[in-house]
Amino acid sequence: MRRMIVSAMLLAGAALVPPVQAADAEELDWRRVATASDRTRLRNWRQAWIEALDHARKANVDKIVAGGALFDPDRAYSGAIPPAGRYRCRVFKLGAKGTAMAEFTSYPDFACRVGTDGTLPTFYKLEGAQRPAGAFFRDTASRAVFLGTLVIGDERRAMQYGRDASRDLVGYVERVGDKRWRLVLPYPRFESILDVVELVPEGSTAVPPPSPAATTMPR
Repeated sequence: MRRMIVSAMLLAGAALVPPVQAADAEELDWRRVATASDRTRLRNWRQAWIEALDHARKANVDKIVAGGALFDPDRAYSGAIPPAGRYRCRVFKLGAKGTAMAEFTSYPDFACRVGTDGTLPTFYKLEGAQRPAGAFFRDTASRAVFLGTLVIGDERRAMQYGRDASRDLVGYVERVGDKRWRLVLPYPRFESILDVVELVPEGSTAVPPPSPAATTMPR
């Protein structure tokens, strides 16, 4: 079978990042790309939410309530993939893995980018010591699957997906408001039970979608 490398190349300084390998463009099904262990992680996304929210609510219920739809696993709307552009992103870690982390941790805003390689929408965290890089695979109207790898420290190029399980990332992206999306990473390899990355376009303010659009979509 003819194979292709999904270029998924994002400009990060002077670096080009190619994190995902996939089949022919017309057959870009995330199930054909994801490793067996990542398919399992994604299959157990709801259990990850249940465990993580139980821990996080006990630690900081006010922050969970204030997050609204961001921390509601069953809230999602049509338009799963964010439009291309620069975003202001925040990482929330729910549920500690080990004793070094709190049960609820939020980090300051950072810059990230949604782009395209001509075949797949792509995502890249532009700042920080740990920078997810990868691609979005369309799945349903209200969800797209994310596959990528973790770029660490001063590395300028992402590792190829599937080469190192400790670097592989799997999750999904959903729209949870007007100009508000979340990238959910169940059972990341380090620190937490669940990571939630909020994405808001630069210069925008995230608000709930107006009725009647405020209808949870089936997944």
